[in-house]
Amino acid sequence: MTTPPTSGAGSPEQPASAEQRIPASGAQPLPAPASAQSPVPTDLLIHGGDILTVDEAGTVVHDGAVAVRDGEILAVGPAAELRARYTAAENLDATGCLVLPGLVNAHTHLAMTLLRGCADDVTLQGFLERVIRWESELLSAKNVAAAVRGAIAESVRAGVTSALDMYWFHEAAERVAREAGWRLHAGPTFMDVPTPPDGMAYGDRLGWARRDLADRARRPGTRPVLFAHSAYTLSPGQLTEIVALAREFGALVHIHAAENATEVATVEARYGKRPVELLDSLGLLGPDLLLAHAVELTGSEIAALARTGTSVAHCPVSNLKLGCGIAPIPPLLDAGVTVGLGTDGAVSSNTLDVFRALGLAALVHKADGDPTAVGAEQAVRIATIEGARALGLDAHLGSLEAGKRADLIVLDLGSAHLAPRHDPWSTLAYAARAADVRDTVVDGRVLMRDRSLTTLDEAAVIADLVALVSPSDLV
Repeated sequence: MTTPPTSGAGSPEQPASAEQRIPASGAQPLPAPASAQSPVPTDLLIHGGDILTVDEAGTVVHDGAVAVRDGEILAVGPAAELRARYTAAENLDATGCLVLPGLVNAHTHLAMTLLRGCADDVTLQGFLERVIRWESELLSAKNVAAAVRGAIAESVRAGVTSALDMYWFHEAAERVAREAGWRLHAGPTFMDVPTPPDGMAYGDRLGWARRDLADRARRPGTRPVLFAHSAYTLSPGQLTEIVALAREFGALVHIHAAENATEVATVEARYGKRPVELLDSLGLLGPDLLLAHAVELTGSEIAALARTGTSVAHCPVSNLKLGCGIAPIPPLLDAGVTVGLGTDGAVSSNTLDVFRALGLAALVHKADGDPTAVGAEQAVRIATIEGARALGLDAHLGSLEAGKRADLIVLDLGSAHLAPRHDPWSTLAYAARAADVRDTVVDGRVLMRDRSLTTLDEAAVIADLVALVSPSDLV
């Protein structure tokens, strides 16, 4: 039997019970083997645990399995059936575990691990004053590479299988991610400041970005991206140029917008419009634009985001820590806006732990008195399939379905804080921790097995990162 599809912007208003969500025969029809005696060869079989597919119907397969070949999911279904149909070069026994899609970090600055703990307990504007100066003094391709290695190690441990990373020296970050086998969404960054860390004048950036987009390989589960920092570090003309270039190549554009009241007032004083109003008036909103934060929004701005198909990356930890406020996520979801989940950088959120952000997103919006404002299932979807949708990659990422990329995690359910387990959505939103992640798989490659990283020397990565900065560098 199959389960009924959900409705709305990523989650049903009244989800079905756990019993209604458990099919008898798995998530997808399984391809027949060549014969009863000849199972189909695969690269990887994850089997024995409960599979939370995060498909449209919210299917859960008890004692299930996922078969993977060439980085792609071949089938999801009962473990007994898949063991009979497939023979795997590598196996992950997930008995006693929950298998789910890898978490998607829809907004971060990975190499800010370099500055973790250096700009705490300040306003957004005070934070920016410090960080922009330190970046111009400390960042280089070599330092970014080392900092991103640390960020990837942290992310893999936390079950994050991909991230949208707005930062300098993206070429170095992408090289490190390829070496580690991790899915990174990165590209040229535009920020018109006097001393950019890469030393490139704004006038040279469009040509550089054009070459980057033209040379970029198109692989399943990726898309080209351009990063426009904000409406307060780029002029309307510059923003228009950047988005026009992105649209020429079918690229996503990612931008900070409406992060706090001071930013909104600054942009309004300069251009006579609030950030989202300005973007709308320039014709820049659209399904290829993803806003980070979107804390300070009016009702008409929410309507504009919905009308244009613009997405939002919600960063609750960073927003609270910097005193920016709480983004109006329930009204955005009610309007049909796609919302993903981000950590922001490790200097403003202090960790790259999407589980922490997931739990906070499920809780903080209840503060107005509505305990249903963002439910457990909705929060998990925001951290997985809706994050992929915000990136325009939901056909490839965010759920465990045949034909999608094999980005998944295995969560060990053996700890006391996860028992008993009545509902997997509740377990993930309200009880699970990053440390519960046992295995992490990206594109069918096991990057962490039994809590040991397989593609990074974690001790060396940490030592390299710690050696980069001394307290005297951050005066």
